[in-house]
Amino acid sequence: MHIMEGYLPVAHAAGWWAAALPFMVAGVRSLQRLVTGKPSVRMLVGAAAAFVFVLSALKLPSVTGSCSHPTGTGLGAILFGPGIMSILGSVVLLFQALLLAHGGLTTLGANAFSMAIVGPWASYAVYVGLRRFGTAKAVFIAASVGNLMTYVMTSVQLALAFPDAQSGLAGALVKFLTIFAVTQIPLALAEGILTVLVFNALTAYSSDELKDLSVFGGVA
Repeated sequence: MHIMEGYLPVAHAAGWWAAALPFMVAGVRSLQRLVTGKPSVRMLVGAAAAFVFVLSALKLPSVTGSCSHPTGTGLGAILFGPGIMSILGSVVLLFQALLLAHGGLTTLGANAFSMAIVGPWASYAVYVGLRRFGTAKAVFIAASVGNLMTYVMTSVQLALAFPDAQSGLAGALVKFLTIFAVTQIPLALAEGILTVLVFNALTAYSSDELKDLSVFGGVA
């Protein structure tokens, strides 16, 4: 999903930056409120960011100019809400671009919009909607859906930038979705399982912090 440096046309790269920036700014404010109002969760914030960094660095070749990998953003969205993940995910993407040449600076807006905004919002919505049917099931589905929606958004971004010569935008979107699906569906399911395991560990060792975050009920 990390669209590489210089791959998107300038107008598209700028447009995705413009779309992502308001979420990033709101994310900074949400993060400030969280760590100020609930200082006990700072370690969890760091752990969630590390989880995203490690999982999203495990890339597999996929669509030209991009790649497939887990995202890890579903866990943070469940714990803190999607707003905070917009900034945590963006910071992770920035460091990966600078340190690992994974993604790029010009494409950071597009990558952040898909992985740090669309994915977390999808995960959060699914978790809130399903947690009354069982926390483990909700976590699994939320993490898996967040991963898949990240790649749906990336496919839209690539299709808009590179429509098919014969079938146009729709044809390009189907092509990108089909190619990503080969690697991404298994990765999404694996990420869902891993997220459940990590969430269970947090429930066992950080239950007070999770209750403070209203993870098991109310709005996180």
